[in-house]
Amino acid sequence: MTKTRTLPWISTIIFAALFVVILVMAYTGNLPAELQAIPNYDKPGHIILYSVAAYLGHRILQKRRIRFLRMLIPLWILIFGTFTVVEEVIQGFSPNRSLDALDLVCSGLGIALGYWLAERED
Repeated sequence: MTKTRTLPWISTIIFAALFVVILVMAYTGNLPAELQAIPNYDKPGHIILYSVAAYLGHRILQKRRIRFLRMLIPLWILIFGTFTVVEEVIQGFSPNRSLDALDLVCSGLGIALGYWLAERED
């Protein structure tokens, strides 16, 4: 793998690890207490985290699309969007999390932003 192809993979792996750490911290109730002092702190967090994840995933998969009902759907956006909805629903069963429609909206906005940014390149 050349240096120009290695860097995006390394960046994506590091970000994925950070994303998982943040999810685990949230599910175990171990997010920093200072964050909770900020009203709606999680909303910009959803937009930022999910936009970066959508951008990196879409780029790593080389903007691959699949055909579904006569439409070409970006593969990573479909996978990550599905994960996002499932993960938000699961939050409703967690003692440290809650199902929040606005979180889902902010996650969706982040995914749309990341997709848009990735599509603008090249």
